[in-house]
Amino acid sequence: MIIQVDFNSAEAIYSQLCKQIIIGIANEEIKEGDNLPSVRDLAEEIGINMHTVNKAYTILRQEGYLKVDRRHGAIIAVEVDNMKAQMQLAEELKISLAKAISKGVPRDVALQMVDEIYDYYQGNR
Repeated sequence: MIIQVDFNSAEAIYSQLCKQIIIGIANEEIKEGDNLPSVRDLAEEIGINMHTVNKAYTILRQEGYLKVDRRHGAIIAVEVDNMKAQMQLAEELKISLAKAISKGVPRDVALQMVDEIYDYYQGNR
């Protein structure tokens, strides 16, 4: 998996890292049990501070996407708590849908987008 950072983006670099790793899991570029690069290696590869990578890994660990082992480093280990995942999704969708409604995006268009995105990550490209 190649991680790319947009240094001109207003989005924080650690947030970009988190999103790219989550997307990599969703589209199966990285799988359960795969090792991520060490904090030092990824920081050097991208050209960023180690603390930024560490912050991204900490957030991903807290959100249940990986575990950190002192001997093996960061390992993809998706926490399977379906109810928790559904509650988090509902909270995130509330904001996204509020934005869409405020901008006049019709319901059918929003639903079609959700279907298309879901299919994309399920390999129905």
